[in-house]
Amino acid sequence: MNLPTMHSELEKYLPAFRQQLNKWITFSDEEWAIVSQHLQLKTLRKKEYFTQAGSTCKELGFILSGALRLYHLKDIEEITSYFCLANDFICSYKSFLKQQPGFSYIQAITDTLLITFTYDGLQQLLNHPLTAHKTERFGRLIAEDLIFCYEDRVQAFVTQSPEERYISLLNNNSRILQHIPQHYLANYLGITPVSLSRIRKRILEPGK
Repeated sequence: MNLPTMHSELEKYLPAFRQQLNKWITFSDEEWAIVSQHLQLKTLRKKEYFTQAGSTCKELGFILSGALRLYHLKDIEEITSYFCLANDFICSYKSFLKQQPGFSYIQAITDTLLITFTYDGLQQLLNHPLTAHKTERFGRLIAEDLIFCYEDRVQAFVTQSPEERYISLLNNNSRILQHIPQHYLANYLGITPVSLSRIRKRILEPGK
């Protein structure tokens, strides 16, 4: 897709993105005119990477459609840490903030469309007198959200069984169960696909 076409495509998504962004921070029309200059549209095909271990994450992405998973490699084993779906932000945040090589892989599970901020673009917003304060607050809120997700993940593995973790997803984040293939979900829960099938069967049995 050439740049003029990509820009016209981006324009279609900006109103909806701005509405979603209002949940985090509200920019005035004057501020938004500046912010929107630093937004880009990015497409990822299934299995394509947003970032990989050993490389520096250059972008913070907002998912318009599709699904991504964040995982690490231990020896040759993939360990899934989290999933992100439409209306989620995605980033290897430590790598992004420090602009150093990271340890995470972020891979598209399906064809995915994102709006992205580059690191350099955010630095320009942080240095602009009209957008500096709100951009800094936006970054803090994103960081807090990622910390909360990490703590919830650690707490679940310390205090819950795989079945309890699955039930928690069922009750609190069921859209993950609707969009994520079973083998990735089993990896995320720390069990085999066969064990996950047994858990699902038990939960679906009458009286459970």
